[in-house]
Amino acid sequence: MEQFDVVFIGAGPAGYVGAIRAAQLGLKTACIDAFTGKDGKQALGGTCLNVGCIPSKALLDSSKQFHDLTHAFADHGIAAKEPTIDVARMIGRKDKIVKQFTSGITQLFKANKVTAFHGFGRLRKDRVVEITAADGAKTEIRGTNVVLATGSKPIELPFAKFDGRHILDNAGALDLAEVPKRLGVIGAGVIGLELGSVWKRLGSEVVILEAMTDFLAAADADIARAALKEFRKQGLDIRLGAKVSKAEVKKGAVHVTYADAKGEETLVFDKLLVAVGRRAASEDCVDPDSGVRLDERGRYVVDDHNWTGVEGVWAVGDCVRGAMLAHKGSEEGVAVAELIAGKAGHVNHDTIPWVIYTEPEIAWVGKTEAEVKAAGIPYRTGSFPFAAIGRAVAMNETAGLVKMIAHAETDRILGVHMVGACVSELIAECVVAMEFHGAAEDLARICHAHPTLSEAVHEAALAVDRRALHKANGPG
Repeated sequence: MEQFDVVFIGAGPAGYVGAIRAAQLGLKTACIDAFTGKDGKQALGGTCLNVGCIPSKALLDSSKQFHDLTHAFADHGIAAKEPTIDVARMIGRKDKIVKQFTSGITQLFKANKVTAFHGFGRLRKDRVVEITAADGAKTEIRGTNVVLATGSKPIELPFAKFDGRHILDNAGALDLAEVPKRLGVIGAGVIGLELGSVWKRLGSEVVILEAMTDFLAAADADIARAALKEFRKQGLDIRLGAKVSKAEVKKGAVHVTYADAKGEETLVFDKLLVAVGRRAASEDCVDPDSGVRLDERGRYVVDDHNWTGVEGVWAVGDCVRGAMLAHKGSEEGVAVAELIAGKAGHVNHDTIPWVIYTEPEIAWVGKTEAEVKAAGIPYRTGSFPFAAIGRAVAMNETAGLVKMIAHAETDRILGVHMVGACVSELIAECVVAMEFHGAAEDLARICHAHPTLSEAVHEAALAVDRRALHKANGPG
């Protein structure tokens, strides 16, 4: 039985990044993953790279280009006659990007001397890991340390089972052969909004059914309100308080029944995307005698340092507590690798940024105003609209705002929330400021280049002290 210093089970953002860092630190490292690409070979990178973050962003960018050509370029004096979309070519571009990055991880593993195993990994007693290949062949290896990075999978509704043809999960919605005339989406979360946006821009009539009455309840209320207004302006039919009870495939169409404050209604779609969230992928990954415990949501129980309480066994990423975000998983993988190597490793969950890659984008870090208020913390807020930023106007991207929340007494930044163009990039400045316990005054004193979108962050910081330079300084 081959012995390793550390074995990662799962090669998503948490597992493959952690494995590379462990190898960099001189540890003999293995990484196990069962994902198989369209070419039949091992495809490292997990859900994020293969059927999540990367492919969805490729389609989001392609669909935005088409939407701008058909709706926005005229404002710039650019005209095109009868533009068309080649869906097959668009999907092919997406697949090419995915292949480029999965192959890139394979090369990184070789360069860092990480041993990759293709198969399903299961932790047994005493840190023995059983690997089952696609043909059923079994291999055993052992790790002085084992890191569970088994990721997550889509939640399936009992009345809307995935069939891969009519009722789809996120992977299915990334591989449609043509633009559906009518697309139904259950769930107005990150996946539902992003993939709903893709197909809406390409010409589909999209209806998003959300059971909650609040839109994007995890986001700050002001940001969610502004985003909802923009999405509806774009033609996304978002119905809140809509509880779906039935989804039936009849004659090649999906009949969806839901109820809201107006009563019960049935809609007919060509395709239905079920995007009601994800759950930890922990089934059959650990033997009962391994000692690893699961919580009520099927996540591995870990402490603040991602240790399971079992000697030499750790868990990171979507399969443990905290946000299901690729970058959170990567940082946990790195932190655990460093702890195993005897170094300091830590992830500050209070400064993990969230991003939704819609148009406009949504991003935030830290607490919402509602959370600050509920905690009884004295606070002040400052906000600034992109409509008053010269670069945003020049780009024809005036939707949205930046909102900053700071402690009323210390001025320490408690949260920053944004909706607008490129806010996935702008949020990083605020993460850095918060990580170093920065105050709104710190960002207000930093010189921001002009004209840039980042000036909205600068002005929001000034607005906390009611001294924004390019708008009237009323409350908030």
